[in-house]
Amino acid sequence: MSPKTTPLRVAVLAGGDSEEREISLKSGQAVADALTETGHQVLQLDPAIVDVAGIDWSQFDVAFVALHGSFGEDGQVQHILDEAGVRYTGSGAVASRLAFSKSAAKEQFELFGVPTPAFTTIHYNDDLNEIRKKAEEIGYPLVVKPDTQGSSLGVSIVRNPAQLTGALRTCFQFDSVGIIEAMIEGTEWTVGLIDLQVLPAIKIETDRPFYDWQAKYEDNQTRYVFDSGVPADVVESLERVAWNACSAIGTSGLARVDLRLDAQNQAWVLEINTIPGFTDHSLLPKAAARVGIDFPVLCDRIVRSCLRKSITAHRHEVQLRPHVLLTPRERAHH
Repeated sequence: MSPKTTPLRVAVLAGGDSEEREISLKSGQAVADALTETGHQVLQLDPAIVDVAGIDWSQFDVAFVALHGSFGEDGQVQHILDEAGVRYTGSGAVASRLAFSKSAAKEQFELFGVPTPAFTTIHYNDDLNEIRKKAEEIGYPLVVKPDTQGSSLGVSIVRNPAQLTGALRTCFQFDSVGIIEAMIEGTEWTVGLIDLQVLPAIKIETDRPFYDWQAKYEDNQTRYVFDSGVPADVVESLERVAWNACSAIGTSGLARVDLRLDAQNQAWVLEINTIPGFTDHSLLPKAAARVGIDFPVLCDRIVRSCLRKSITAHRHEVQLRPHVLLTPRERAHH
């Protein structure tokens, strides 16, 4: 057998004890089923039950990290796997930690010239009047969100000062640190990346006030649009900005970038998900299917891709990559 067809021993890490546990379990099951279908030997491991640091990793060729939220996306499990000398899917510990903190990621975006909405950080112990002043400086409407949380948990759109206190209460249920961010009126988009390949941009349409938890996981009326009617050069700019956002953070393997497109067709990066959903209904798999990569092939490609890295590659990832304002097509020729 060639390396491209040799079955691998894969540990699928899913579950955990974050707020996104149930979504992670669904992702992990879908990945395990897909990898089994493509001939791999698969064992599912739940860090809420099994001590990841205590696993005999010599019995596995690779770990597929399908842990959403804390411990999975914040660099903790990546650090453990690095110490154990395990190859694993996705970004390394540094990039994961940067992306998981919205404020840290946005600081990187600003440093590298990636457009992101104006923001300020807040803490649950901050004086309410000081927070109100910060909100006024950002300007209404604005968004209040936890600094480290996914799936839109704890996020509120605040259109006037009277709504601020309730939004802060919601935010601080999920994190002691939050951000106040300028609201970008416009349309919601997401762009997935696999290695050096930028997948087609998806426009997200919902009848809800914004793309919240219910719109993502419960509302069957949420629409995911490829043929949006938006000019090709605008879509290309979305993909360019998504690429540059990932370059600024230093992601690897795979990622999904969430953006807003304003009335002037300017793309604004909201955040990067280093471990996007992996069910066959999730956005990155939808984009991969659009270019002919079905779900089992996608999962197989992801595990084989990380094997091309040396075991120490994640440990020594460069934190700050050179920033290049190139399209994916231009980048491929450099």
